[in-house]
Amino acid sequence: MEAQSIAPDTDANQVAEQAYALISDLYPICRSITGDGVRKTLRILRKHIPLDVREVPTGTHVFDWVIPKEWNIRDAYIKNSKGEKIVDFNESNLHVINYSAPFRGKLNLSQLKEHLFSDPGHPDWIPYRTSYYKETWGFCLPHKQLMELPDDEYEVCIDSSLAEGQLTYGEYVIRGKLADEVLISCHVCHPSLCNDNLSGIALATFLCKRLSQASPRYSYRFLFVPGAIGPITWLAKNEDGARLIKHGLVLANLGDPGNSTYKKSRQGNVIIDRAVQTVLKHSGREYEILEFSPYGYDERQYCSPAFNLPVGLLTRTPHGRFPQYHTSADNLDLVQPTYLADSFSKLSAVIDILEHNRKYLNTNPRCEPFLGKRNLYRPIGGFQDVATQQLALLWVLNLSDGEHDLLDICERSGLAFSAIWTAAQELAKTDLLVLQDA
Repeated sequence: MEAQSIAPDTDANQVAEQAYALISDLYPICRSITGDGVRKTLRILRKHIPLDVREVPTGTHVFDWVIPKEWNIRDAYIKNSKGEKIVDFNESNLHVINYSAPFRGKLNLSQLKEHLFSDPGHPDWIPYRTSYYKETWGFCLPHKQLMELPDDEYEVCIDSSLAEGQLTYGEYVIRGKLADEVLISCHVCHPSLCNDNLSGIALATFLCKRLSQASPRYSYRFLFVPGAIGPITWLAKNEDGARLIKHGLVLANLGDPGNSTYKKSRQGNVIIDRAVQTVLKHSGREYEILEFSPYGYDERQYCSPAFNLPVGLLTRTPHGRFPQYHTSADNLDLVQPTYLADSFSKLSAVIDILEHNRKYLNTNPRCEPFLGKRNLYRPIGGFQDVATQQLALLWVLNLSDGEHDLLDICERSGLAFSAIWTAAQELAKTDLLVLQDA
C-alpha cells in the first residue's frame, strides 16, 4: 500500500500558525555566517526537531574557500555630543553592518559618514549590509535620519569580536525505505529578516517534523546552513554522500504575498523541476518559472558543475524583487500565516509527488479492459467528477507500460497528479495494474 499524504491541505493553516510563532521567536536574534546567533537559532529549532549541530573550525579549507573567523557582537551604538544614542544596535540588529570589526572612537560628521549606509529609495527603512570577507566596520540607518544628522562630534562603539572559532550548521536525516535522499536546505545567516529567510527556516522545520512522524519512501536530509559558505562546507565534507541526493529544494522567501516562483535546477527538466511545475500548474494560482542561473541562493552551490545535483529553488517573490528585501521592512508584518500556509501546502504537494511517483505495469494491455465488471465505473474519492475519474483510469492504463511513471502520465494527460495517483491506487486493487519499480 502506498504512503498517504505527508501533510494534507487541512493541516496547512495549523502549521502556518506554528511557523509564524517560530518566526516571531527567531526574529530578534542577530545571526551571521558564524557565531552565537546561529547557535541560539539552532537551539530553538531543536525544541521542534532533533537537529545534529555540527561545527567546523576557523581556517579549515573547503574547496577554494577557508572558514573565516567567528563573529560575535554584544553592543553597538552612535552617541551625539549630548551622550544621546542616535543609533542603537539593541533597537535593531540591522543597524550594524554584519561582521563589523570592533571599533571605539570619536569622529566628526564627515569621518562618520564614511561608515554610514542608507537606502535613499526607502528613506524610512534600515538597510541590511554585510562585510563577511573584508574586515571593516559600519552602521546602517534610515536615509531620512542620515540626511538630518547635524555637524557634531560622535562617539562610536562596536563591541564585537572576530576570533578563532567555528562555523556552525544544523543537519538532520530522516531515514526512509530507500537510501536515496531528498535534500531540503535553507540559510540561517540572516539577522532580523522574516521573509529572507526565517520563512524558509520555519517551513523547513515543520516539514521535517511532519516527515519524521511518517514512514517516507525516500530518506530526507535537512540542512540549516549559513549562506554560500555553509553548503560549500557541507559539500566539501560529504562529496560521496552527495551522490545519494536524487531530488532537492532550497527554501527562501516563502511568507510574502507574492505569487509562488520556482527556479529550475541546472539540469532543468529532472523530476524535482517537473514535480514543482506540476503542483504550481494545478494550484489555481498565478506562478512563475525561472530558468537556472549561477546567481541566487544556495542552489548555485548544489548545482555547481562537479556536483550538478537536481536541486531547485522554491520561493514566493524572488530575492531582490520585493521592496522590503534586505531592509527592516522585511518584518513580522510582511510575512503572514496565510502566505505561509499556501507555501507549505504546495511544498507538501511536491513531497507527495516525490513519494508517490512510481512506475506501474498494465497486466491487460490488449485493448481497453472491461472496467464495469471490476466496479470501476463509480465515483472515487478525490475526483471532482465521474468524467475525470474515467479519464484518469484510462490514462493510467494506457501509459502504464513499465516505461512511464505517474508524473509522466500526469503531464501527458493534463490531469492533476492526485487524480492520476488515486486512479493508480484503485486499479492496483484489481488484477489490471501491478507496481513495476521498487
